[in-house]
Amino acid sequence: MSVLPRDTARRPIDPRPVQLAKRALLLLTGPIVFLFLACVPQICGKRRGFRGWYWRTVKRACDWLLWMLSIKVTMSDADRATLAADENSIIVINHRSHLDGFTLMVTVPDEKWFTFAAKKELFDARLLSTGFKGAGLVEIDRASGKVALQTLSHAVKDMSPRRSVVLFPEGTRTQSDTLGPFKAGAVLVARETGRVIRPILIHHSEYLLPHGKVFPYSGTLHVEVLEPYQPTPGSDIQEETGRLRRQLVNAFEAGRTVR
Repeated sequence: MSVLPRDTARRPIDPRPVQLAKRALLLLTGPIVFLFLACVPQICGKRRGFRGWYWRTVKRACDWLLWMLSIKVTMSDADRATLAADENSIIVINHRSHLDGFTLMVTVPDEKWFTFAAKKELFDARLLSTGFKGAGLVEIDRASGKVALQTLSHAVKDMSPRRSVVLFPEGTRTQSDTLGPFKAGAVLVARETGRVIRPILIHHSEYLLPHGKVFPYSGTLHVEVLEPYQPTPGSDIQEETGRLRRQLVNAFEAGRTVR
């Protein structure tokens, strides 16, 4: 499936009255869903098989959220099969809006397990901490770049081949016309752990949820899985990071030129 044109991407998938009804219902039921996801790890977190069940439940909750927001996400069958069989990888993804994490949760098939790295400050919040730990998120202390890298590398080494950590190499949401500068963390961790980098692009999320907008537009997002990137041992880390960025930028720009 090709990337949708930008104008088509923001074409509503629900009539306006349906959108309003869904969003009103979301305002009523959303806090209940959030509290359930935050509190259930405190009750069942130590039970055998909890993490797998909880992860699938969070994925279904993200699917429900995007449906309530009248947003459809597409991915080609070939890319879905690629991710289902993916092993020994670190996933990197572009970051254009707050929709990106939810979009990734919805599209990655259940056969592929992944987790996110989250800053330590979020783990300090009790209500968030139990859910994060229950989902297996990796806690990162960003006060020291060296310590953060060591923590992340150790966590990746302990992961099964089927599981991957997701990193946002831009570090934060980018508001420019192209991808922002990449941090070297993904390349460093890949070299330290011997894993490949699996780049994933989310197209047009900034058009559905521009910076400063609370509720997104209704429309369609497309997720594209790129060829794996294998860092070269001993090469210059900045050059490696630049080559990885160029691979994503080329695919991103190709998607933007579709009209």
